[in-house]
Amino acid sequence: MQGLQILFEDNHLIAVNKPAGMLVQGDITEDKPMSEFVKQYIADRYNKPGAVFLGTIHRLDRPVSGVVIYARTSKALARMNALFQKREIQKTYWAITEERPDPLSGHLVHYIDKDRTRNVAHASVRPRNKDAKKSELDYELIAEVGNHHLIRVNPLTGRPHQIRVQLARLGCSIRGDVKYGAPAPNKDGSIHLHCRSISFVHPVRNEPVTITANPVNKDEVWQMFANQWRDR
Repeated sequence: MQGLQILFEDNHLIAVNKPAGMLVQGDITEDKPMSEFVKQYIADRYNKPGAVFLGTIHRLDRPVSGVVIYARTSKALARMNALFQKREIQKTYWAITEERPDPLSGHLVHYIDKDRTRNVAHASVRPRNKDAKKSELDYELIAEVGNHHLIRVNPLTGRPHQIRVQLARLGCSIRGDVKYGAPAPNKDGSIHLHCRSISFVHPVRNEPVTITANPVNKDEVWQMFANQWRDR
């Protein structure tokens, strides 16, 4: 993969900036995922002749871009998984919507369940069924250009399609996300949702780490907010 953007790398972890449209790891489509490109990068850089270990710690939906962290050792994988389970990892996303959120900032609580046949999540104020899980996020409008609004989102839980469906329930479907109410798709199949940063205490070195990424898919809409890349 040309242009693989490495954001962080040591003996335990490696983080990359995933372009929208790429899988984090393999699925039934058999399209080559980001994980295979990262394995090849490690094999080439460190001259590893055998199989390269790479553990998937978390995922981003295919049309979403941003920070993805992989574990380079089984110890790092287990410890990072524990941090996620204990909610000791802070993630920040940027979402662009064509509707202005009301209120401009807030805390959203819904119960999310997913129709796996249709690959669609449902968010409701009360559990619809036994599979519904409590889902929370904080959001804040941080910039506006015309009828485009940049919202910073901090999910407090990690549910399938959580940000997408919760913002849609707020009346702010993410630009391009026709699955959750956007009026039109983006030409490249992406949606305007980007994992901006991930912060955590390093699982081995016990040091604070923050990994930040600018949008990879620099279309004209992301470019409207280019000043935010430096300021936030």
